[in-house]
Amino acid sequence: MKQTDITDADLAVTASAFAALGSEQRLSVLRTLVRAGPDGLSIGELGQRTGVTGSTLTHHMKILAQAGLVQQTRQGRSIICAAVAYPELSALAEFLLRECCADAPTPCTNHDHG
Repeated sequence: MKQTDITDADLAVTASAFAALGSEQRLSVLRTLVRAGPDGLSIGELGQRTGVTGSTLTHHMKILAQAGLVQQTRQGRSIICAAVAYPELSALAEFLLRECCADAPTPCTNHDHG
């Protein structure tokens, strides 16, 4: 198996981000925040849209924040949650496809991934 320019640090950061996404609820929370755009959602609205509320939502937001994928900011009496790592999310997809078919006997022709 050929590997090109993927360092141990790249693998560690990428594995951490993928681990944060390793829950259906966390993936749903992140997807909802990505759909909401850069202005994000209040914690209450996020809970309503995802069906994840209370301490469970707080737990999932903490894990996503530690992975650098989301942030929470206080605006008055509200807590606003937003996806902040659009380039990182794109890089996760790129990481999976970067070496697509690198060890195949013939080049990729069935995938449109750059």
